[in-house]
Amino acid sequence: MRSRQIGEYIHLAAISLAVGLLALLAPLTGGQTKTFDKVAWLRDYQDLKSALERSYSNLAWFASPQANIDLPALNQRTLSALHRAKNDEDATTAILAFVAAFHDGHFSRLVDLEPALVVKPALLPDFPYQRNQPKPGCAALGFSPQGVMAFSLPFESLPTFRLIAEGEDQPFRAGIFTAEDHFRIGMIRLAEFETSRYPALCEAAWEGEVWDENGKLRVNVLQDAVEAKWYESIADLLKQFKAAGVDAVLLDVSSNPGGDDSGDMSTRLFTDVPMHSAALLMSQDRTASSAYFEEELRNLKRAASDQPDSASQKLIDQQTAYFLDGQSKLDFPCSMSWVWKERKDWNTNPCRRLIPAGSAGGPLDYLKPGETQDVRVARRLHWPAKYTRLWGTWTGPVYVLVSSRTYSSAEMFAAVLQNNHAAKIIGTRTGGDGCGFMDDAPPVTLPHSQLRFRIPNCVRLRADGSDEVAGVSPDLPVLARDGETTRERAYRVLETIQTNLKPQ
Repeated sequence: MRSRQIGEYIHLAAISLAVGLLALLAPLTGGQTKTFDKVAWLRDYQDLKSALERSYSNLAWFASPQANIDLPALNQRTLSALHRAKNDEDATTAILAFVAAFHDGHFSRLVDLEPALVVKPALLPDFPYQRNQPKPGCAALGFSPQGVMAFSLPFESLPTFRLIAEGEDQPFRAGIFTAEDHFRIGMIRLAEFETSRYPALCEAAWEGEVWDENGKLRVNVLQDAVEAKWYESIADLLKQFKAAGVDAVLLDVSSNPGGDDSGDMSTRLFTDVPMHSAALLMSQDRTASSAYFEEELRNLKRAASDQPDSASQKLIDQQTAYFLDGQSKLDFPCSMSWVWKERKDWNTNPCRRLIPAGSAGGPLDYLKPGETQDVRVARRLHWPAKYTRLWGTWTGPVYVLVSSRTYSSAEMFAAVLQNNHAAKIIGTRTGGDGCGFMDDAPPVTLPHSQLRFRIPNCVRLRADGSDEVAGVSPDLPVLARDGETTRERAYRVLETIQTNLKPQ
């Protein structure tokens, strides 16, 4: 043992001598040589773990036996990799491997920032929005088709499939498949739950009442009109399905990367079942979650100013007290340092550093239509109430096609329908991004490496109490087979739906 120690001392002395020589040579080479600082990298790693302990909403889930990750083992692997690192590239790889092991797309690296410019560039002039120029105007507002608008499988190539909307001039691709026994399935491709990915909607709203008396574009009015048209376009397709005698509806959200709250709100169009939004939890960290609590309290205050009836005022008072109580708990979190040493059961763990924060559909997870007469008040209590008039447009059987590349808001869409027994999920397990963000929490920048990461601040719970970040499992698994073409798998998906609908 002692000879090994002497060898280590000699090795360290050699490293010190080399570092010293590099320092002496740096002035001669213009100071371009950068010394690898292993200690600084280890501090960066500790800072990242501390940030996760403070605000990562999914940390307690991943520290539980219910998750598919062993955090104590991952921590030891990362420490070993950093100790073995010989340069900045090795250390960067170790940190990024640690992050990737969570398989949470919302917990991810952000692009590096460019150094601040000494001389700021000249500001671009405001874009000249014009009534007769919808395409460039919508592009300037950020409307661009970035999702995969085509069906995720080539349903169009199947016999007896009829396309009724291409998804180009219209926002959605849709069609009807007729089986040999005349059974019909109406299909809608929901490429992304984000209205800015549907420029056709912006262009359709452009000619509407979105301009003031001076000919200036009212951007907020336009965005509201686009949102309304998004929901109305889905409802119109469902009405076409009804008129065509469709037996079931298939909603294709395979490879859908997510989006916004429409993943929850839109589910009500496909069923007359009372739909309850998922319970929402927020990180018990003031920096990460305070803005969300403040926003909800402001919305409730606005609802109270709209002169609600007594029953609605009672709901507002109850939810105001609820959010004030949650806000007060942000300053008294428990320590999450245990996650790097042991695993604790998700259901019984008293320290998850999470606070109940209403639902993914707003303060209330459900509001019966007509219970609150004023839609301004109703939608502040339960966001989907904004489109109550479209609820239950379709009331027949519903299936949702998902894949391992179905993420975020698209997972919420599938989960809410599954939680409420309003649809069957078909395909493969979703990617498992879960909730993500309920407001723009600041990223974490590691002091030495300047690596930047975004850290999710919310959790949506499934009906069984688990974290949605675990992914959504299909009720009807349809996995790829060796040698099977995508066309064959498309037919097998539809065949599985037909079999499921037949009396057992």
